[in-house]
Amino acid sequence: MAGTNQQQPGEDRPEPRPPHAWLPTPIDAEARRSMIAQAAYFRAEKRGFATGCELDDWLEAEREIARMLDE
Repeated sequence: MAGTNQQQPGEDRPEPRPPHAWLPTPIDAEARRSMIAQAAYFRAEKRGFATGCELDDWLEAEREIARMLDE
């Protein structure tokens, strides 16, 4: 049929991308630190910004972000 954009058998098709091409680009250290800081802030906010748990908030946020980024 004239004017259609359907590929016919035997026409060139783009090569499939290798599996690793779908992986996200690694984030840089500053972006990672920013994500951790934000996660730590939200943890502190959840507990009413009570003092004495800042390090725990940060360390748990590091683990959370590492899991999320699958490192």
